[in-house]
Amino acid sequence: MQPPADDGDRLSATSIDPEELRIPKKSSLSIIVICNCLLQVSFFIIVSSSNDYAKRLGGDSTFSGIVIGIPTAISALALIPIIRYDKGGYTRPLNISCASMILGHILYACAYQTSWLYLILIGRIINGFGFTMWMYCKRYCSDARIVGIRRRTTLASFLVVGQGLGMSLGPFAGGLLYKVGFRNTVFNGFTSPSWVMAAVWCCFWVCTRLFFVDVPKDARYTSQPPSQPLTESTPTTNTPSPDDDKEKTSDPTTKDTIPIYPPPPTTTTPTPKYKMSLTQIGVLSCMCWFAMTCFFILGAWEANLPVFGSTTPQFHWSPTASGNFIALGGISCFPFLILNIFLTRRISDRLTLLFGASLGLSASLVFLSLLRTSKLNYGSVFMCWWGVALGFNIASTTPVSLLSKQLPPEWNGWVSLAIQYSMYTGRVTGAIWGGSGVKVGMMNYIGLQIGLVGLGLVMLMILWDGLKAKRG
Repeated sequence: MQPPADDGDRLSATSIDPEELRIPKKSSLSIIVICNCLLQVSFFIIVSSSNDYAKRLGGDSTFSGIVIGIPTAISALALIPIIRYDKGGYTRPLNISCASMILGHILYACAYQTSWLYLILIGRIINGFGFTMWMYCKRYCSDARIVGIRRRTTLASFLVVGQGLGMSLGPFAGGLLYKVGFRNTVFNGFTSPSWVMAAVWCCFWVCTRLFFVDVPKDARYTSQPPSQPLTESTPTTNTPSPDDDKEKTSDPTTKDTIPIYPPPPTTTTPTPKYKMSLTQIGVLSCMCWFAMTCFFILGAWEANLPVFGSTTPQFHWSPTASGNFIALGGISCFPFLILNIFLTRRISDRLTLLFGASLGLSASLVFLSLLRTSKLNYGSVFMCWWGVALGFNIASTTPVSLLSKQLPPEWNGWVSLAIQYSMYTGRVTGAIWGGSGVKVGMMNYIGLQIGLVGLGLVMLMILWDGLKAKRG
């Protein structure tokens, strides 16, 4: 039995415009998805050992949190200049990303031999230029020139799968390499993760040059009227009959007069062809809030678990144990993230967002109760981490794709930029907050996260009718 349509679009599958189901060339799409995964691995592979690495060179846990979070701050500063340079394409940002990741990882690894604490910070700062590609990955999967409106959330789900894989593989590989050790001043437990990632990025750069095909310079946006959310004050139109559809498709003037939008300018903000309603402004604010909140909480947990685990008497985790714990939570989420790819074609974006945020909030509340009662054990903390990781990864699927369905297609670049800045804000502040969690008190640490999600859910309920959009 077909589920009831939640987005106001009740046309049968045979009446859907094939343009709405369009996807990019598979080799190019694969490069983007793999790039997103490698960026996640590069971001998290140092998490399990960065605290000990910083202390060995004279730093502390707060400095470790800064090292984890600083790339996103640099990436936020670098995005605007790179946007002016990209000419609406993706090849140049890919090249910048690969070069920056290789150089940054090499410098991070060289800090051990030079015994200079700030070299690991410099290496991560250079990595920040590479992390600008995060925004381009999201923009690519919602680019109306190459992706149909009913495939944008699906492609965003692919990115989230890569995000979850990187979140698992990064800490696990970092912890494993730390345990193996390779006891020498060049390739050891602290430096080997960066050397390995530098080599991986070199191989990926070669593949990018061979297989990635950029969006043609003469590509145009096909007409896509922005989705008008159904509200109580907006009358609901009757479902069009098959006869009406035949009349529309048989009218030659309809086919010949489809308007097109010009290519997006890369240096100036596009002039809107219509004025955003108050509801759409609210939806944009809500999506930015959830983008920030999801990555704030994920980044905080990733940065906090090694510190919390090493200082809690019940655990006394080593960097290897911390990495394995983080990775186990991510791996456990992986089957559900795969399932999410298929469910996004049948479930509306707003329901996906509500489910993910509610699951993450529930896990946070359980963790708060464990802290209050001091009934901490491996299994209970693991279930909390699993719920947080799965919930907020799923919730992060929707912001860009939902907005791309409600706003004109030529706004996609700037919408992606707004969402990415929100995610950067969450990553930076979350990593620093997580590194300082033990110092400020774990109750305060988790309480702030619960407050952020609670406020987001209030916004979601208020704007519920305005969040309707086509599925898929």
